[in-house]
Parts: sequence; structure tokens; C-alpha cells
Amino acid sequence: MRLTVSPKLQTIPIALAVSICSGTIGFVNMTTTLATEKIPVCRGPRAGEYLLLVSSPTKDNRTQLRQVLPPRLKLNVCKYLSGTVTRIGGFARIDDANRWARYIRDSAGLNATITTRPGNRVARTTTKKVSYKPRQLGEGFAVLVDYRNRPQIASSVRKLIKSDVGFVSYGQRPYLLAAYTNEQKEAYSTLQKLSDKGYFAIIADSRKVMLLRPAVRLP
Repeated sequence: MRLTVSPKLQTIPIALAVSICSGTIGFVNMTTTLATEKIPVCRGPRAGEYLLLVSSPTKDNRTQLRQVLPPRLKLNVCKYLSGTVTRIGGFARIDDANRWARYIRDSAGLNATITTRPGNRVARTTTKKVSYKPRQLGEGFAVLVDYRNRPQIASSVRKLIKSDVGFVSYGQRPYLLAAYTNEQKEAYSTLQKLSDKGYFAIIADSRKVMLLRPAVRLP
């Protein structure tokens, strides 16, 4: 059987086809753009610079962070280890980075990791633990935990890191010493482990840390 189509109906599908086709192409392009958009890996710090890497896996986290920070701070979303963070750079002193990390934790409830590039390469040791002395620590990285007048958390910190927890003074404030090492990667790994469990931990230049007790006495 032969079908006939009126001239009036012949022109309508063509216009619709162009419109639908254009819309489909636009949708495919938009979908492709979103699918191929990737978050870049975080750039490392410059020599002498301290970075804040704020854990912000969701858009709401990043919006909340921008609301509590001044516009002058440059924020970049990037990948660090296996998570999405907001990179805040430009700190010349670790004390400044620590203050901002504390502010972000208190105001936005987000954990921040502090990272830097060591100015001098610390000699590699073959032992996992560095000898403690009842005085100022030497070169390296100290992972400190703010116990916020709750020294009993030293027990849970020790269970988490599977090592003794020390007691130190840094910036005229007391902290628990979770790790003292000359390996930057090891220090960051411990810091990440503590932050993931909700502890407020920081990395400090161990030369500015005063060891008060190498191991906290626990019941």
C-alpha cells in the first residue's frame, strides 16, 4: 500500500527535527563537558610556603568555607591523596597556618591539613622512632593534637596511632605529641589519620616544639 503525505505535514517534521536535533546535540555536549570535567591534583607549596588543604568533598562544604573566609584568600579546589580539598596558600609562617586551620575548624567544622616543603633535607634514619629528650626537639616534623583540656583522649590517640603519646609545648600551649619524624610523608599520613577521626591535629616544625614528657602516663 502506498502512503501519501500532504505538503503541509511535510514541512513541519523538518522544522521539528532541526529543533530537536539541535537540542539533543546541545544536551550531549553539556553532558560530555560535565563528564570530562576533572578536578586537578593540588599543586605543591613553594619553598618556604605553608598550605592549608581543607577537606571539602561536597559543594555545600566549599560554599560554607567561602562564607567564613575573607575574599582576599585565594581558594582552589583540587585533589589531595584520595579526597577533594580546598587549597589555601600564601602562608609564610606555620603559626599563621595553624591559626587559620583552627578558625576553619571552629567556624565551618572542616578539618585542614597543613603542608610545606622542607627547606633543608633532614638526614634519613633507619629507625622508625626518633629518640626523645627532655628538651627542645631537633629538625623534623611533629604531629601535635590539641586535646582541649581533655588529657584523657591521649588513650584513644595512642590506640589509633599504635604508639606512645608524648606531652609537649608549642607556641606556649600544651599539646599531645602523636608523632615526631623526619619523614614528611609519614607525618602527613599520621595527620590524615587523626583528622579523619575528628581530632584537631597540626604539623609543626619540631625545632619549635619543647618536649615535656616522652610518654603520657595512662591508667
